[in-house]
Amino acid sequence: MRKITLLFFTACLIAACSSSKNKDNNKAANPVDYANTITADELKEMLYTYASDAYEGRKTGEPGQKKAVAFIKDQYVANGIPSPISEGDYFQEIPESFFRGGIKASENVLAYIKGSEKPEEVLVISAHLDHIGISKFGEVNNGADDDGSGTVAIIEIAEAFKKAADKGHGPKRSILFLHVTGEEIGLFGSRYYTDVDPVFPLKNTVANLNIDMIGRIDPKHENNPNYLYLIGSDKLSKELHEVSEAVNKEYINMKFDYTYNADNDPNRFYYRSDHYNFAKNNIPVIFYFNGTHADYHKPTDTPDKIEYELLATRAKLIFYTAWELANREARIELDEKKEKK
Repeated sequence: MRKITLLFFTACLIAACSSSKNKDNNKAANPVDYANTITADELKEMLYTYASDAYEGRKTGEPGQKKAVAFIKDQYVANGIPSPISEGDYFQEIPESFFRGGIKASENVLAYIKGSEKPEEVLVISAHLDHIGISKFGEVNNGADDDGSGTVAIIEIAEAFKKAADKGHGPKRSILFLHVTGEEIGLFGSRYYTDVDPVFPLKNTVANLNIDMIGRIDPKHENNPNYLYLIGSDKLSKELHEVSEAVNKEYINMKFDYTYNADNDPNRFYYRSDHYNFAKNNIPVIFYFNGTHADYHKPTDTPDKIEYELLATRAKLIFYTAWELANREARIELDEKKEKK
């Protein structure tokens, strides 16, 4: 009788420990824990390097752009985030013949985290790695906001997802962190990925979250900096728009400005960044954008003018949205009228 009691006590103790461990794991799965690893200090440290004069404005195909892709690759290697191309090969090579106007061969940078339950379904988070180079007066166009801010944000978002995966809470769907080249000269890098060499089939790509300039405040919002322009979220999928709104309300409560989402927007921003090459293939998109400012496409777009706490908050918002899209039971659906027949 004593032996049976002892075994029963031991079994109960094991069960209690297991239950406690499960509770700890469930608690650890809270995305807030991982979003909080995205910090202003880390973003600032990376951006002061990435948007420095040493990178010569990151013009497509030029030596400064080659330094940029090496920097991005090094971040993923350091964080133990692999490439989907092959082991150690993070560069999607784009030949000179794909470009025009004497642009030299260039490359996209790809890293990913494989989904734990639906690895064949892929969420793409993108930003362009290039900028406009050196001015005719010999001044470096550092491109800290355009799009250094998006570049370092993706790296921080990827690191947050990796930390979650290391704790056993990897995303259910795969996530591709896509840094594209040639945006400033015509969206070439994203077009190469979607039209020539989609590493993951487009039919399995559930959505694209594109980040292009999220580190500054435009004149319209000087007195209300807790904002972000969203473009495209409702153009292909009402469900994506609703998810985006719900996630923001739950975690950040930022003011979304849809001014540039209007179909008659004279700026035509919907067509001017890399998300468009996904949207034209009926992949739901969100384009995150802080609007233009006096330093847009000028040598004065420097890292000292970035609002790093705001950049971190915006990056966290995108992380939360990606977390929801990667982990929800069903993939985001296209509106019926938008589907290809």
